[in-house]
Amino acid sequence: VFCFAEALIADIQKKITEAFEVFDHECNKTVDVREIGTIIRSLGCCPSESELHDLLAEVEEEEPTGYIRLEKFLPMMTKVLMERRYRPIPEDVLLRAFEVLDVNKCGHLTKEELVKYMTEEGEPFTQEEMEEMLSAAVDPETNTVRYKDYITMMVVDE
Repeated sequence: VFCFAEALIADIQKKITEAFEVFDHECNKTVDVREIGTIIRSLGCCPSESELHDLLAEVEEEEPTGYIRLEKFLPMMTKVLMERRYRPIPEDVLLRAFEVLDVNKCGHLTKEELVKYMTEEGEPFTQEEMEEMLSAAVDPETNTVRYKDYITMMVVDE
């Protein structure tokens, strides 16, 4: 059992390090603090903005430099992944949410509807988050979001 746990932790830490290194442009084991949310999401976690803020507070130095060091990020993120925190919302729940927003029941939302819902309801998206979502979700030919296709693309395989 102990060997299995060690192997699991080693595998998790390898994944975290690889994701971190993608954004370590100076190759000095640091990344810009603004990239941490992207790194965390690339590892299959979906924290809210306030949860992300709490995670950053855990790893930021006493003297914030604007950069996060791998040696601080790795143990915190290992714990998050081991505890399976911030799991993505299941596909069927996402689908039901989009269907509620799709008042005409036509299988898609317009770009304008999506922007309105994501920036005016609940925990509003930032400009950056909205642009990121639109670039992935909106079909440039029809200017709509075919949400069944988008959900399939978003779902993280276990």
